Amino acid sequence: MSLNVIDLIKGQLGPALVSQAASQFGESESGISKAIGGLLPAVVGGLANNADKPGVVDAITQASSSGILGNLLGSSSSNPIISNLLSSIFGDKVSALVNSIASFSGVSNTSAGSLLNLVTGATVGTVGKYAADNNLGASGISSLLNDQKGIISSLLPAGLSLASFGLGAENWFGQAKETVASVTSTAKDNIAEGVATARENVSEGAREVRERFENNNNNNQGGGSIWKWLLPLLLLIAAAYFLWKQCEKKQTTTTTTTTSDSAAMGSTADTAATTGTTTPAPATAKTDEDIELNGVMLKGYKGGMEDQMITFLKSGGYKNAADDSALKDKWYDFDHVNFKMGSSTELEAGSQGQLDNLVAILKAFPEAKIKVGGYTDKTGNEASNVKLSKARAEFIKAALAKAGVGAQVIAADGYGSQFAKVDAKASDAERAADRKMSIRFAK
Repeated sequence: MSLNVIDLIKGQLGPALVSQAASQFGESESGISKAIGGLLPAVVGGLANNADKPGVVDAITQASSSGILGNLLGSSSSNPIISNLLSSIFGDKVSALVNSIASFSGVSNTSAGSLLNLVTGATVGTVGKYAADNNLGASGISSLLNDQKGIISSLLPAGLSLASFGLGAENWFGQAKETVASVTSTAKDNIAEGVATARENVSEGAREVRERFENNNNNNQGGGSIWKWLLPLLLLIAAAYFLWKQCEKKQTTTTTTTTSDSAAMGSTADTAATTGTTTPAPATAKTDEDIELNGVMLKGYKGGMEDQMITFLKSGGYKNAADDSALKDKWYDFDHVNFKMGSSTELEAGSQGQLDNLVAILKAFPEAKIKVGGYTDKTGNEASNVKLSKARAEFIKAALAKAGVGAQVIAADGYGSQFAKVDAKASDAERAADRKMSIRFAK
């Protein structure tokens, strides 16, 4: 199965970046998330449709060494690689794309334009990094992008289509139209063949009925044998049944072929949009609020990690815990701390603020001790997952030590996918719940 590059790119567009973008552009997090969800398949589709253009491949190669992934919000809007690339793949359709996304997501046109640059930067940066890490040359990059054509239309959120961007599907994926015509032609041939075969069998059956009827008449001139009418009736029933089964068989075969070919081309987007099974419902937006810590205000979610920890510590829950066994079952998940995809040493933008909050909490309650835990989803090699999650937990532990609270962090463990709950075959968005960093109090 070919690599889905959209799953790779999503690692650069996590909750922390969405939150930071919402704050910078003055939009809701749900609007930003919705816009990104529409832009990502559109941008990847644009690259896939232009995969054989030297300029597209050159832009991806340059992006891998430009450092664009390190500052998506800061450098994407003014990066000439991105502006030239958008002009190359969308031409005069850029404005239509921006307008459609703005209308779909509820953000302003200005924000939608900035997000288009951001998503394009994340896309070319991620693909460029993957290509560099895997020693892909120009032909390898083109092949990787071409492999995405079959999945793009099915990944567009409900309410969006290539046509809504002013981009006809037949222009992007020209072979789709041809394939559908071929399948339709084959289906018609199959049906015609089945009907012809059935007619021949019925004719043959009718001939036999006639012959048998005539023979019976000749042999039973003076009698009223029951076979004079029963045998023809049975043969007619058998012929009718055979005709019905032949037509049913051909029709079933034709329907199955057409459906499977359509699915292979990713043309099930309309069905997915109707049933709502492809695109998850957007999560309820959360907004940072003031969380009071001994007269100091920390920014965090109401009911989030900071709020829960401070409430527990102020209630005397930690002080009154008899031993570690009384604390080990309650973990606090980070709301904003996320690592870049595949990395154990690089945090996503917006992560540092919550680490600073944790440092402030530990300094306010110096008797409190904690453990750090790292977790992954169920995909990939488990040994590698454990190693990665352990390295990430150690990174958090080292960062806290550097901030002056190292004595309060007594352990850092990686659990890989041991506690993951979402099936490996689920969507990336669903599996994201299992990829997390957490802490618990310890003694």
